[in-house]
Amino acid sequence: MPKFISTTLGCKVNQCESESISKHLVLSGWLSAEDGTGADVCIINTCTVTAKASMQSRQAIRKAIRLNPEAKIIVTGCYAETESDELKKINGVHHIIGQKEKHKILSLANNCFSDGNPMPCNDELFDENGFMRLPALHSENRTRAFLKIQDGCEAFCTYCIVPYARGKSRSMPFETVIESIKNIKKAGHREVVLSGIHIGKYGLDLSPKTSLLSLLNLLDSLDIIDRIRISSIEPNELVPEIISLAAKSDIICPHFHIPLQSGDNEILKKMRRPYTSEFFKDLILNINNHMPDAAIGVDILAGFPGETDEAFQNTYSLINDLPVTYLHVFPFSPRKNTLAANMAGRVPADIVKSRCAILRKLGSLKKAGFYKKAVGTDINVLIEEKREPQNNLLKGLSPNYIPVLINGDDCMKNSIANVKIQRAYVNYVEGII
Repeated sequence: MPKFISTTLGCKVNQCESESISKHLVLSGWLSAEDGTGADVCIINTCTVTAKASMQSRQAIRKAIRLNPEAKIIVTGCYAETESDELKKINGVHHIIGQKEKHKILSLANNCFSDGNPMPCNDELFDENGFMRLPALHSENRTRAFLKIQDGCEAFCTYCIVPYARGKSRSMPFETVIESIKNIKKAGHREVVLSGIHIGKYGLDLSPKTSLLSLLNLLDSLDIIDRIRISSIEPNELVPEIISLAAKSDIICPHFHIPLQSGDNEILKKMRRPYTSEFFKDLILNINNHMPDAAIGVDILAGFPGETDEAFQNTYSLINDLPVTYLHVFPFSPRKNTLAANMAGRVPADIVKSRCAILRKLGSLKKAGFYKKAVGTDINVLIEEKREPQNNLLKGLSPNYIPVLINGDDCMKNSIANVKIQRAYVNYVEGII
């Protein structure tokens, strides 16, 4: 049987797409080369959100070529979409597939990749009217399934390359979302993570227009799966009605990941972010008021051009004073074709690095406090299929995104268990049934 390797960098949407491609290859008779060698085909799904992500994408491509010298190499994803000319310079790359062509990877693999020059990326991504989706199949190794319900972004924040890589916003139709979740449940999964590049814009391109709120209301009423988790959502699109719905819902997880980027209003304006630090503060307090135990993750971009010490302190103080659970911190990285790439006031690299370290330390303290608060409480935990390698304990995830380790038998895998939390550690908590 032919063997393949799939390597994924970047966001949950990329992960969702890669898992779908891999599962369909397996169903077509392919084997996954688990050790990373001996593959007939290597698929690298790339990211370019930062310069580091682009570098890691190139490294992953070269590693695949080095370890699999006889394999056909196919490169797709955001880096392939925006930097196809750079990829053509890498000897050993056989096919470069743009975002709009990802669904063709399956047929290309099954046709054994006829010889030829690298396939150019489709430069008409913004002309796509429909939601291009790969068939939604899911990994047996996960109790949680990721479902891409939206793709693309038209916000054009001044630092962000994603609109150039992903195109305009497109949504999966209501009926397809429902059908996909039913299939996810039928496949044995207990939780679905609704994913998208700009998920708050879900439904605005459909006819008739609809919204993420309408979709969540419908899914909550249908009760077709145990848990629904929302992926990253913009502050101004996490409307009060969604918060109220999640607070009273039995299936929508009390977990929100919200990209703030900066807590300084002048920097937010330069970033072209459509909210203020005051708006963000009110949003977080509203979530906490409705759901005191909700997990709230926040993205921060440190070192944006013009970020003074005072502006950075505004960000730090805002996060420090709010009931935030964890932080994802990124250094500013100038991306080609973005307005911020040529902005004056570039922050020196050593200062950016220092600010990232300060914010990450704050994020660690926030997370530790959140985990400690869970000690002594009872939490419903979705037990995963794989045990924790270090201690062989069962591991699972709470609705509010706390990793939980417990001692138990394999029969508990992929079940929801009520767990009493006893101890909190840096990256997880422990409990008993």
